[in-house]
Formats: sequence, C-alpha cells, structure tokens
Amino acid sequence: MRVVIDTNVLVSALLFGGLPGRLQVLWEQGRLVPLLSRPILDEYLRVLAYSKFSLSEEEIRFLLEQHILPWFEVVEPDQGASFIPDDPADDKFIWCALAGHAECIVSGDDHLLSLADPPAPVLTPAELVERLGEK
Repeated sequence: MRVVIDTNVLVSALLFGGLPGRLQVLWEQGRLVPLLSRPILDEYLRVLAYSKFSLSEEEIRFLLEQHILPWFEVVEPDQGASFIPDDPADDKFIWCALAGHAECIVSGDDHLLSLADPPAPVLTPAELVERLGEK
C-alpha cells in the first residue's frame, strides 16, 4: 500500500512507538511504501531537530539513514491548487500523494482529517492499521 505519512505520525512512530510505531514495522516489512518529497523531508528533519526531542545531529542522521531513506520512495510532486486554505503548508502531503499515486495519507492533523473531499483518503494511524487487518 502506497501511503504518505504526515510529520506528526512519523515522529511518533520513530520516537515513541505505540500505534504509530506499528507503521514503522509495516514499512520495514515492505507492507507499506511510504512516499516522500523534498518539502516533506525538510519538515521531518526540522521537526526532529526540535529541542524538546533532545536528538543530536548524529541521532537524526541515524533515523534518516536507517529508518526513513531506505524504505521511503521519493517522488517529485508539482505544486498544484491549494487544498487546505487554513494551513497551506499541509498541501505538500496532498501533492505528494497525488504524484506518488498514494492510496492514503496517514495523519493526526485536524486540517487534513477534516477535508471534505480529499484526493486521497486521510486516515489516522489506527484506521490504517485496522484497514490492513493489523489490529
């Protein structure tokens, strides 16, 4: 299943485990193909560098080299129409989903989850795990 993973879900998966952490297991087993664009990668790296996570540059590089880049497929989306006027920075996840033919976007973000007619379904990590039969 081709998916786009929002930043909050990725950080939760890599740093805190729990239900989002099950997604990491699934992508490392090849059951999910996470899609990535340069703007999304830039946001991942920016958020992982937040002081509240207390990660060193070496730890961030390890996460990137061991748990993101080997498993994520890079796509080059075009910037299109804005889908989220209240938070246009989230449009990058939709553009990535469109360019990579994603089956869904995995997010906990209210702006994405509340879209009336997204071009790809927006699921919470729990909804995706259930859909995959990984209860």
